[in-house]
Amino acid sequence: MSATTIEDPRAIAPVRGRMSIRDAVESDLPAIIRIYNAAIATRMATAQLEPVTLEERRDWLKQHSPDRHPFWVAEIDRQVAGWLTLKAFLPRCAYRGTAEVSVYVAEKFRRRGVARALLNRTIDLAPSLQISAIVGLIFAHNHSSLRLFGQLGFEKWGLLPRIARLDQHERDLTIVGRHV
Repeated sequence: MSATTIEDPRAIAPVRGRMSIRDAVESDLPAIIRIYNAAIATRMATAQLEPVTLEERRDWLKQHSPDRHPFWVAEIDRQVAGWLTLKAFLPRCAYRGTAEVSVYVAEKFRRRGVARALLNRTIDLAPSLQISAIVGLIFAHNHSSLRLFGQLGFEKWGLLPRIARLDQHERDLTIVGRHV
């Protein structure tokens, strides 16, 4: 898919500069990894506990196919502001139409509509990707993400209590989903 300029009226706050969403390319990996490692440090958005390296994630983009499970970046003023991936929810054929979404935004671009724009694009394009349901796995203490997903029509589909140990804290995992 080519880059798309986003002027999404559903975004919370205006983004200075134009935002585009496009397929991630290998040269985006350093920025993608910086964003992900910053999220790891917060203990809010991922169960990964140790920072990842470029070498460890060099094949990350190859695990995604633009026509089925894309890896997109949102770019503002030529900077990667955030990214989103879709991946198979579970490997069994009956779940073929369900995808798991992950979305991360660089700290300096948070609360400016980046995640919302990425998620709206996902919702809008899901049928063309042969996706009928989108699932997100969000820590229950990540109120901002839960609120955003709720605003976009995701519902709570499940709760896995105390399933994750982040440092000395047991954390619940909320499963959210939306049919498209």
